[in-house]
Amino acid sequence: MKERLQKLLSAAGVCSRRAAEGYITAGRVTVNGETALLGQQADPETDDIRVDGVPLGREPEAVYLMLNKPRGYVTTVSDEQGRKTVMDLLTGVSTRVYPVGRLDRDSEGLLLLTNDGALTHRLLHPSHEVSKEYRVTVSGPVEHAAERLSRIRDVVGLPIRPAEVRELSRKGNRAELSVIIHEGRNRQIRRMCAQCELEVLRLQRVREHCLELGALPLGQWRYLTAEEIAGLEEE
Repeated sequence: MKERLQKLLSAAGVCSRRAAEGYITAGRVTVNGETALLGQQADPETDDIRVDGVPLGREPEAVYLMLNKPRGYVTTVSDEQGRKTVMDLLTGVSTRVYPVGRLDRDSEGLLLLTNDGALTHRLLHPSHEVSKEYRVTVSGPVEHAAERLSRIRDVVGLPIRPAEVRELSRKGNRAELSVIIHEGRNRQIRRMCAQCELEVLRLQRVREHCLELGALPLGQWRYLTAEEIAGLEEE
């Protein structure tokens, strides 16, 4: 019997029906070798339904990577404008993985990529308030910048939790700040700095949850350790 793909993926334990819509629109689902369309129906008894190339009902091996993203790369699997994506940096990775969250094109630093949909959902869901730490170099009226940034309560009209901001160094009209946020509003830190008339010269993510960027070279990736994976799965 044919049923909607969202229902089939949910019934197979791949993801929720809502998440399945994202899988389909991202081109991750195929039916009989053809990329599936949102709203499409299929029969699991007669059709070859695959997610990330893996037949429905068979779980792919979970893969977890950390990438030190350089500037100039967009955080997408593919780009209609032909720009470089973070996937271009994953030389030697045979399993298809996907970015967890985003770093904008001009930002750099820690980016997690995985094929573990349940973990991705948990890390991105606002209720879990996963902390992310950034090193931000700014110029402009930097005196008391940390205090002013920490007092911001909304970005483009949307409420945010107060950021934890510390001044790491200051010289003249430049300062390096540590900024910890718990939400993922679009370009949140850049918008916060704009409210304080600060120009962002460099924005680097150095920590997400229990993961720390450490000495991973720019543009390079590595597999997560068993301890890091276990830490991500903890509440």
